[in-house]
Amino acid sequence: MINVIIVNNEPPVLKILEAYIQKIPRLNLIAKCENVVKAFEALNAYQLDLMFLNVQMPRITGIDFLKTLANPPKVIFTTDSSGQVMDDHELNIVGHLLKPISFEDFTEVVDKVIIVFKVDKKDESHSEGDQQGDKIDFMFVKTGKKLVKVRFEDIFYVEGLKDYVILHTPGGRVVTLQTMKSIQQKLPDNSFVRIHRSYIVNQRHIDALDRTSVSVNKINLPLSRYYKDKFFELINKNRL
Repeated sequence: MINVIIVNNEPPVLKILEAYIQKIPRLNLIAKCENVVKAFEALNAYQLDLMFLNVQMPRITGIDFLKTLANPPKVIFTTDSSGQVMDDHELNIVGHLLKPISFEDFTEVVDKVIIVFKVDKKDESHSEGDQQGDKIDFMFVKTGKKLVKVRFEDIFYVEGLKDYVILHTPGGRVVTLQTMKSIQQKLPDNSFVRIHRSYIVNQRHIDALDRTSVSVNKINLPLSRYYKDKFFELINKNRL
C-alpha cells in the first residue's frame, strides 16, 4: 500500500482527488489538508509515501512549501498551467496533473508512480541483502556544529519539540534540528515504536505501561489513541 496525503486549498479539487484515490486499491488515503500548516502536522504525524500537492496555494506556493520539508514524500503536483511544473528529482517530484483533472490523466500518472515505488522497493531489498550480517547499531546526529554518535540501544526515548528532536540517553539529552518522521525512519523498527505525535520509545527501556501512559526510565509518557492499537500489537508479541 502507498500511503497518500492530499494538500489542496480548493475543496472541489480535493474532493475529486479523494474520489479518484479511493478507486485505486494500491493507494491508501491517510490525510487531506486545505492548508500547509495542517499538511506539515500530518507529514510529521504519519508515515506518508505520496503527496498530491497544489502549486497555487495561498501565501506560500506548493513548490516553496515542498522546499521547506527535510524529507518529503514523493510528490504529484496539481496545477492550473502545464508550463508551471517540471519534474525535479531533487524535490522528489514524480509527476503532475493539469486541472481540471480527468480520471484518465490521474490513472496514467499514478500507474507511473506505482512503477517507481516498485523499483525503489527492489533497490531497497538488494541493499538490505548486501548488508546482512553487518548491521549498523548507531547513527550520527548533528547537534550544533558537530556530529554526535548515538547508539540505538542507549536511546531511552525520542521527544519531538516543534522543529527539534530530543534524544534522551544515559549521557543526557541530544538535541537536533529534525522532524519526528525523519528520525523515526533512521531507528530500527524492531526496537522503537511511536506512542504519541511527540514521543517514540525504545521497547528495551519500557518499565511499565497501562492504557494511557508508558513509563520509560521512570518517566511517564502519554500514550495517544491513534498509536495505541499498533503499540499494543507490538507489546503483545512479548507478553506472557
